[in-house]
Amino acid sequence: MSLLFEPLTLRELVVPNRVFMAPMCQYSAAAEGDATGAPTDWHFQHLASRAAGGTGLILTEATAVSPEGRISPWDLGIWNGRQVEGFRRVTSFLKDLGTVAGIQLAHAGRKASSYRPWDAAAGSLPAGDPLAWRTVGPSAEAFGGMAEPAELSVDQIGVVVRQFAEAAERALAAGFQVAEIHGAHGYLVHEFLSPASNHRTDAYGGSLENRMRFALEVTEAVRAVWPEDLPVFFRVSATDWLDEGGWTAEESVLLAKELEARGVDLVDVSTGGNVPHAADIPVGPGYQVPFAARIRNEAGIATAAVGLITDPRQAEGILASGEADAVLLGRELLRDPYWARHAADALGHELPKLNQYARS
Repeated sequence: MSLLFEPLTLRELVVPNRVFMAPMCQYSAAAEGDATGAPTDWHFQHLASRAAGGTGLILTEATAVSPEGRISPWDLGIWNGRQVEGFRRVTSFLKDLGTVAGIQLAHAGRKASSYRPWDAAAGSLPAGDPLAWRTVGPSAEAFGGMAEPAELSVDQIGVVVRQFAEAAERALAAGFQVAEIHGAHGYLVHEFLSPASNHRTDAYGGSLENRMRFALEVTEAVRAVWPEDLPVFFRVSATDWLDEGGWTAEESVLLAKELEARGVDLVDVSTGGNVPHAADIPVGPGYQVPFAARIRNEAGIATAAVGLITDPRQAEGILASGEADAVLLGRELLRDPYWARHAADALGHELPKLNQYARS
């Protein structure tokens, strides 16, 4: 059997194969009104079509734990019951197709309250815009040309930690089987981790132990409300790609060890996103895979690799070499929702047929 199509057991959850769909923002939720932040028909077809395509585990886009945690006003959220009901339709359908439904819980921090990528303007929404809000971060330092955030007080940090836990409880009620904490790409948890964005002098800044404190408190809070038989993931940017003064691969290994001790089952390994003008990044096929391999081998925790993984044999090789336990596909799954089925054909493996498409 192809390694890519071997089941992966995490706690008592069996994922049918190692093809995972990475979270990808769609900016397609209502920005105001009763349905703010709830999934729409767009989200249903986007997620359901990849499940029909044979993907083993699907992670929703970054789903905000509070209104202020959205990247943009058009992002998904899970801070109320209306959103929970909307997600139930999605998770039920994914389960019917044999796909595991996962949710990425997120807070955008200083990169929140922004335009959509395709809008004519870019960066932060202007302060006078009715859809805009004041952003927050570990320090009052803006990301590039975006608006300066307010520095979170210790009490406010505690509120955000509780929001992650409450969002996890709602995610469970919505039918999700995996909760992933978004600690990557320059959003709030990553902002606390990196000395490039965290200039605090209290218990949440300075030393590595202090900079990890918020991430570990969020992890403990989510794990405390998530069932023991279901896994928790953590997405990390393994490096800021800075020669000095940023988050590093060495620190990511140390963080992964702490996460494993607190009940995290898999680290989803990406890179970058916290510094507008980082050093040259060697973007190419599998360029982030070595970081997943290092965390897996040095921290002793399962990892998923991501980043320009497009070819079935490339994905198979990552697993065969012990660099990761699963692969996450993003843009390749946008181009081909049936990538998993095509990969199975290429690797000589047969996925269960969809009765409705049997004649294909």
